[in-house]
Amino acid sequence: MRHRSHHRGGPHCGPRGPEGFSVDREQWLARLEEHQRDLEQRTADVADLIRRLRSDPAPEAPAPA
Repeated sequence: MRHRSHHRGGPHCGPRGPEGFSVDREQWLARLEEHQRDLEQRTADVADLIRRLRSDPAPEAPAPA
């Protein structure tokens, strides 16, 4: 006897909202663009932190007591 495979939606089944229902193409695009802007801002923040850490001299370690 063959068992039927019950395909449940996964990450590769097309756009689905956080509640699991399908959203239209424009909503999906808007969410992805917002996510991209958020990631770009986070990347800029990390790059700024790296730049500041490289430009500031490292604090001297306290001498052992």
